[in-house]
Amino acid sequence: MAEAHFDRGDLPHDVKIDLTNCDREPIHIPGQIRAHGVLLALGASDLTVLQASDNTETYLGIPTLALLGRPLEALLSAENLAALHRSIREDHLENNPLYLFTGLVCGHGPFHAIGHVRAGLFLLELERVASELTQPDFYDMLKRSVARFQRATSVIDFCELVTEEVRRVSGYDRVMLYRFGRDWSGHVIAESMTKDKGLSPYLDLHYPASDIPSQARALFLLNTIRMLPDARYVRSQIIPEINPRTGQPLDMTFAFLRGTSQMYTEYLLNMGVNASLTIAITKDDRLWGLIACHHYSTRQIPYDVRTACEFLARVVSMQIADKQLHDESGYRARISEVHEGLVRSLAKHDDLADALVDCKPNLLELFDCGGAAVFSRGICHLVGKTPGEPALRALVEWLRQNRGIDVFATDCLPSLYPAADKFKDTASGILVLPLSKAHGDYILWMRPELLQTVRWAGDPSKPMEVGPMGDRLTPRKSFALWQDTVRGHCAAWLDLEMEAVRKLRVSMMDVLQHRGEALASVNLELSRSNAELDSFAYVASHDLKEPLRGIYNYANFLLVDCEEKFEPEDREKVETIVRLTKRMQALIDSLLHFSRLGRGPLDPEPVDLNVAVHDALESIDTRLRETGAQVSIPRLLPVVRADRVGLQEIFINLLSNALKYNDKANKLVEVGYLLRGEPGFPSRAQNSARCFYVKDNGIGIGPEYREEVFRIFRRLHQKSEYGGGTGAGLTIVRKVVQRHGGEVWCDSREGEGTTFYFTLEASE
Repeated sequence: MAEAHFDRGDLPHDVKIDLTNCDREPIHIPGQIRAHGVLLALGASDLTVLQASDNTETYLGIPTLALLGRPLEALLSAENLAALHRSIREDHLENNPLYLFTGLVCGHGPFHAIGHVRAGLFLLELERVASELTQPDFYDMLKRSVARFQRATSVIDFCELVTEEVRRVSGYDRVMLYRFGRDWSGHVIAESMTKDKGLSPYLDLHYPASDIPSQARALFLLNTIRMLPDARYVRSQIIPEINPRTGQPLDMTFAFLRGTSQMYTEYLLNMGVNASLTIAITKDDRLWGLIACHHYSTRQIPYDVRTACEFLARVVSMQIADKQLHDESGYRARISEVHEGLVRSLAKHDDLADALVDCKPNLLELFDCGGAAVFSRGICHLVGKTPGEPALRALVEWLRQNRGIDVFATDCLPSLYPAADKFKDTASGILVLPLSKAHGDYILWMRPELLQTVRWAGDPSKPMEVGPMGDRLTPRKSFALWQDTVRGHCAAWLDLEMEAVRKLRVSMMDVLQHRGEALASVNLELSRSNAELDSFAYVASHDLKEPLRGIYNYANFLLVDCEEKFEPEDREKVETIVRLTKRMQALIDSLLHFSRLGRGPLDPEPVDLNVAVHDALESIDTRLRETGAQVSIPRLLPVVRADRVGLQEIFINLLSNALKYNDKANKLVEVGYLLRGEPGFPSRAQNSARCFYVKDNGIGIGPEYREEVFRIFRRLHQKSEYGGGTGAGLTIVRKVVQRHGGEVWCDSREGEGTTFYFTLEASE
């Protein structure tokens, strides 16, 4: 537990006293120091004493008030003053406490002098040197420690050596290495103890995040070492409380003597600990863990021993990443190999799911997980053991609404998304790579629930209590072993797995960019070819109309002028010429119309689909009355932004087909739309907000022909069946829809009916 204390009197009566109060305590400005040293706050420019601890008379023989306003040169010898000025000139003292000298101050001492600059003030800390202490050979001690560290390969072996070496150098009864989890709870992963004191081990115990509040963790990143010689220490107040130049309480963030929170001292006393030393371990500029030293009687170690311990902690901070890399080397190699295979597959396949799910290796082999899913273009592809598709679609929608575009991981999904409790046996935790949040494209890896027993140091649900008479929070007193079965969690996702997902995203973007450049070149050629083809179709169909009209007219002339001369079989042949020219005329008209669709620009405007459908029904009114079909619109259609003429083409052709290809006595047609998230919304339309449809109860279309029907002049029946036609209607529908940026397809059951779906991206 690191420094946190609140008196109830510090808070309004309506403020709830709970653990978050500890996170708000301003422990960097406690207004007091531990009285085993002296603190002077001087102006950084003139080195005049502005504030001092109220114990100066005890240590320096001068009352505190008598020191205020005096220049530092009046307190130090010329030699020590010169050393101090040299350090100010040559060393970087801003937020960086450094040893200055060891000597007398005001004729008293000797003292170790440590100084740093903070917020325009020079803070000088004086710590009495015990004369009876002998000076060990710290170079020899540290050389031995570093040599032992280098021999360790795994993180655990390394941490065990660290605790042994720190205890040997520092002389504390117990030294623990405490590693932080992602939620800032702690886990004792290594421990070294004095064997003759009958101490109970803390190894493998967990501590709740509240034991070390957030502001204490933040201070450890800035000031990496803290010593408390006596948990019942005497406090020395800073005089005056407010600095006369800054107008603020003294900021002691980097002061070694900074007063300790009463919460922390009570916490230690509840554990039977009388003295402590705590040193931070960092990794990638983030707090990784702490070396916590406990002693069961008072203990004050001198500055140079503390410096040796701090040096060891810095060595640990530098080497911990290498030890982790060694532990993870085999897993990293596997991930790297699978990653390269996935990238090769991505380069070969146009479809994302084909590359990541159907090829070898696939997504499931990238990590230790139970299942994976790819959401791409509205389609869900699953591999391994996963929840059902509906549950995963709901999860992806939750991700779209609640998470950003960065890689996201949780080992306890039910705590964030309660619906996940129903499928925690397959996806208690997820690792998510968003590809396109707008379109709902995601890659998910899933891990099943892993029941585990966590050994807590006391009941983690009651880490603190309100003290006698409710005056303030006090730390928990029970450190008995508390075993808790953790549910709803999976094996935690590792940093290297998060790193691998980000690397995969970069590789995917590289592949897509390369493919995009190649496609851009191909599309340019296709655009040119299509333009030339459209021009040819237009010119050819336009130019063919005149000779075809001549053939038709002359054939009719023959039928009239030579009626009496023709034998019956000759007349039949000429009538066939007339019939074929009429059909060819219809085909050319359709081709000309189709070519015109791609030539003119769209004219998007707000279009009321209710009016558009009404106008289309008027255009086919004759056929509507002949068939007696009933057309229904279940709910009011929306207004969309689209080309009005193009929409007319879509509805006229789809409604005509619905009437034409229907053999039922009671012909039914329905025109409507669905919103994303509504029941029945097609998975193929997941990238769109709305999907429109025209549904009939006609003859249906076989699965093998559902793409064929969109080819120009492709009819599935004889020319004389179902009213004839050129077979260009659905081709025209697809052309118009595609020009709006949408997609059209059909779903059908032979003998039961067909539903044509289409989207209009330009209208979304």
